[in-house]
Amino acid sequence: MKRAVKLLLSLLLTVVFGWWAFRDTNLSEQWDSLRTANYVWLIPYVGLLLCIHLFRTIRWGFLLSGIEKVGFRRLNEAAGIGFMMLIILPFRLGEFARPFLINQRSSIRRSAAMTSVVLERIVDGIFIAVLLRILLFFVPEETETLRYARWGANVMFTIFAGGLAFLLFALWHQKRAVHLVKRTLGRVAPHLADKTAEIVDSFVGAMRQLPGKGALFGFFAFTAGYWAITAFSLKVVARAFDCTNPRLPGCLPFHLTMFQSFVVLCVLVVGIMIPSAPGMIGTFQAAMKLGVSLFLPAAVVNGKGVAFANVTWFCQMAQQVGLGLVLMTMSQMSFKELAGKISKNEAMPPGAEPT
Repeated sequence: MKRAVKLLLSLLLTVVFGWWAFRDTNLSEQWDSLRTANYVWLIPYVGLLLCIHLFRTIRWGFLLSGIEKVGFRRLNEAAGIGFMMLIILPFRLGEFARPFLINQRSSIRRSAAMTSVVLERIVDGIFIAVLLRILLFFVPEETETLRYARWGANVMFTIFAGGLAFLLFALWHQKRAVHLVKRTLGRVAPHLADKTAEIVDSFVGAMRQLPGKGALFGFFAFTAGYWAITAFSLKVVARAFDCTNPRLPGCLPFHLTMFQSFVVLCVLVVGIMIPSAPGMIGTFQAAMKLGVSLFLPAAVVNGKGVAFANVTWFCQMAQQVGLGLVLMTMSQMSFKELAGKISKNEAMPPGAEPT
């Protein structure tokens, strides 16, 4: 019943954001943009997407190195398949894929691997929120879109900074943090409070196995590199829709500077944090449109801007799902079997590892 409600809410959000993204779309202009785009630029973009995957995989390895140094092949399999499952599975069940998969390929406990995933999310959330808030100071024109972006950055920072503060408090006073969860949440939902307290207790224990300074430096260095390459990749895709086609006299330019690409990326990350249907359909396009509209006129945004968002979305989904399927085939795994195991292990207590 709970999953049915979540599914309906996620689909509703997808419909709402999809409607907002496409409500003012100039369909003829969007079709012309898609038809005349210079898709040669997608070749380096796909290469950049593979670099992004590589950076994400290696930085995860840095976080896990405090427990066990996992070989690249096993790490890459768990990461590639896990990223695919995150896109495909509803209710963000895919977040449990990487911990489950790395547990099968190493001696790393599922709870410890899940802690590494949570820390990744917190670091990324704070990094993007702070970066977006700083960059928006240099966007000159005060618009309603700019206010939405600032509000989103503030909400995102509050959520992830709050999560980090609580984890640091729990790391400092583990018993007090567990007791606090039971006292506060227990007044409303005792069963949920006990389960949450177990998770907090398990997470804190795993956090004490963080890697040394060298590995943490590598993690943050690859985090910065990962986001820099991602921003540059948006600039590359935008080139496909710029006025380079001689068949289009009077073509409206579509160009993103590195500064603008970083802003669009940050707005996109804030947008796709909103739970929606699998594949981030709707929220992805709405966030991209919102980011691009900070710099380009509505006539460009509602034509080329939407086409740019759709092509970027399609390429990202195709790359991550395609790579995941290749790695899954090489690992001789069944998608149905894996999805079932992930769903089953989601309900397991954090201290109980699958056998």
